[in-house]
Amino acid sequence: MPQEKNTIRQSKKLSGTSTQTYLEIAEIRDDTLILKNGGLRAILETSSVNFNLKSEQEQEAIIYSYQSFLNSLEFPIQIVVQSRKLDIDNYIVALKKKAETQTSRLMQNQTYEYIEYISRLVEYADIMEKKFYVIIPYNPYRSEKLNVFQKFWINIHPQDTVLNIQHRHKEFEELKKNLSQRVNIVSSGLANCGLHINQLKTQNLIEIFYKIFNPITSKNQKLQNVFDQALQTDEEMIKAEKKEE
Repeated sequence: MPQEKNTIRQSKKLSGTSTQTYLEIAEIRDDTLILKNGGLRAILETSSVNFNLKSEQEQEAIIYSYQSFLNSLEFPIQIVVQSRKLDIDNYIVALKKKAETQTSRLMQNQTYEYIEYISRLVEYADIMEKKFYVIIPYNPYRSEKLNVFQKFWINIHPQDTVLNIQHRHKEFEELKKNLSQRVNIVSSGLANCGLHINQLKTQNLIEIFYKIFNPITSKNQKLQNVFDQALQTDEEMIKAEKKEE
């Protein structure tokens, strides 16, 4: 029996209107968000700096570096700070595996006790963690030519179309090169401020938006590795649309 394929796009066979219909994101691939209007977005995760613990000279150096970084930009960026409850599930799984391999009964019991302690601590103390992201955009020229009324029409009719998919497919590689140049500029500028930069990969991007749009479900149902699933490609989407017509 052939494996059923998953897709992040709306299925015409589903009754009612899917929430995904109203999202600007069309697909996520090659470490990039692809919007329905053809625009691309890269997301960088950055480290943080405890500014108050720095000396006055170090603070001035950071401010100057950040000022120089902002002045060097010729395109907009978006800075997002996300607060969420600390997720230690992977850490707990690793500890359980470690406990199972312990040869000493005493060490094994102590490991299990530590697992129980740290789990309760995180649950009752409601420990939060902050993530810092920089979103870098690149839009195709055709989307920037739209007037106010055209943009309004797209917003009230957000469904994806075969024509949009074909446009995105043709433009993607060229736009990706331009986006990569912007990513390098931003990464270099933030590194000069003493920050560590990490561009989010495809799996990381999917996990972030899965948790944002499914805050309750994501706590109990973890997302599988995207590369272990059968995903519907643009070409398959177009063929499916033509068959339905």
